[in-house]
Amino acid sequence: MYDINGKAYIDLISGIGVSNIGHRHPNVLQAIKKQLDKYLHLMVYGEIIQSPQVKLAEALVKTLPSGLNNVYLVNSGSEAVEGAIKLAKRVTGRYEIVAFKNAYHGSTTGSLALNGNEYFKQAFRPLMPGIRHLHFNNENDLEFITSQTAAIIVESIQGEAGVRIPENNYLKKLRNRCDETGTLFIADEIQTGFGRTGRFWGFENFDIQPDIVVCAKGMGGGMPIGAFIAPQELMKTLSLNPVLGHITTFGGHPVSCAAALATVNTILTERLPEQVAAKETLFLELLKHPMIHSIRHKGLMMAVEMESYEVLKKTIDKAILKGVLTDWFLFCDNAMRIAPPLVISEEDIKASCAVLLEAMDEVQKG
Repeated sequence: MYDINGKAYIDLISGIGVSNIGHRHPNVLQAIKKQLDKYLHLMVYGEIIQSPQVKLAEALVKTLPSGLNNVYLVNSGSEAVEGAIKLAKRVTGRYEIVAFKNAYHGSTTGSLALNGNEYFKQAFRPLMPGIRHLHFNNENDLEFITSQTAAIIVESIQGEAGVRIPENNYLKKLRNRCDETGTLFIADEIQTGFGRTGRFWGFENFDIQPDIVVCAKGMGGGMPIGAFIAPQELMKTLSLNPVLGHITTFGGHPVSCAAALATVNTILTERLPEQVAAKETLFLELLKHPMIHSIRHKGLMMAVEMESYEVLKKTIDKAILKGVLTDWFLFCDNAMRIAPPLVISEEDIKASCAVLLEAMDEVQKG
């Protein structure tokens, strides 16, 4: 990225997980420009078939396990979560939703209720009722998922909690408990999807199949778009009683869909997920410093933990002045977020790590 004076910055956070194929990828720009010459918004409810929507839905379904074959396009991750929760309630006839402590699922009132951190919720209560929060990776809590639970929603890897990875086959055990109780399993792939972890979808690392997938962020190549995806037999319940069970005016905007299709195709044709492991290894080899307590990581999704927020903030501020952009996590403010575009070069990894270590040296010296 370049500022008004032409100074260059390496973006190590991809616009918070958005720019998985970098900023202004030529394939995305070409797709946008081509669509601009055809049409923008036309009609929302399906009376007019629009090829960018259909082609994108087809491309997404091809990346998913069989059965996850119906795509509802929206504008953002929060909207995708809202739609998925409505679908789960409609399908099961239940109202309780289980989420997890230190989870992040969005900022609208429904998705905010699912978030597992009280600080960001307390000013906006009352929120959506019927939410229960469990401890991530705690198998004893699984008993709280019952025949009254419509759905659980879980990040394949907890993002804003500071890259917390499932342990001891936790997601499989969670999947099994959902099967026992007739509860739908919603996988939040908003940060972990589109190659971020070294697989196209984060849940693929853990050998499970969700009932509903929500995605956004890295989906659009820099354009706003999201989706919730489910089997057609589940999704069709939103078309009955009421006939328009979920509505979005701009969801599936043709320009965003064209950009997203170009993004998906680029990730697949350039085999970007397959390049993630080597880049992850290089970061881990280079990021060694007394100020670093630990690094939690899965692919190009890393949390570099330090002593405190104060120490981390000074490091981040110095790094930005030196041309490397990072930040921290909402629910883990002593860990540095590293989630660069998947296309980051070896040279840029080396250059950015050198800047981070230099910033740490300066902070350490006071």
